[in-house]
Amino acid sequence: MQYHHLYSDETGESHWRDVEVTLQERSFAPPAQRILISDPEAAKAMLFLKLPAGWDEPVHPTPIAQTLICLAGAVRVTASDGEARQIGMGDVWRMEDMTGKGHHTCVTGDADFEAVIVQYD
Repeated sequence: MQYHHLYSDETGESHWRDVEVTLQERSFAPPAQRILISDPEAAKAMLFLKLPAGWDEPVHPTPIAQTLICLAGAVRVTASDGEARQIGMGDVWRMEDMTGKGHHTCVTGDADFEAVIVQYD
């Protein structure tokens, strides 16, 4: 299991990397069986997002560290270093490019883009 991580380096350039999620077998909901699960992360807020087909926003950094989980549709996200990734249904995208040049996002295809966003402190 992995997620797309968009971050900015010390010069303000944004880059992509893949991050593997570490899972451990634990008793999560006793008396249910033990399952593979990650360590918890504290969250500040959860939001639902919908971008209409054709959405094409200006380049910007993310305003807060947050994770997006795509529910429907797809976007193309381009880091300032030029690498683009397609984020589609089931993909997880962690945004931590809060400083510097940011990224560009546009909805691809004919469907609206729908997602859940989890924000951190």
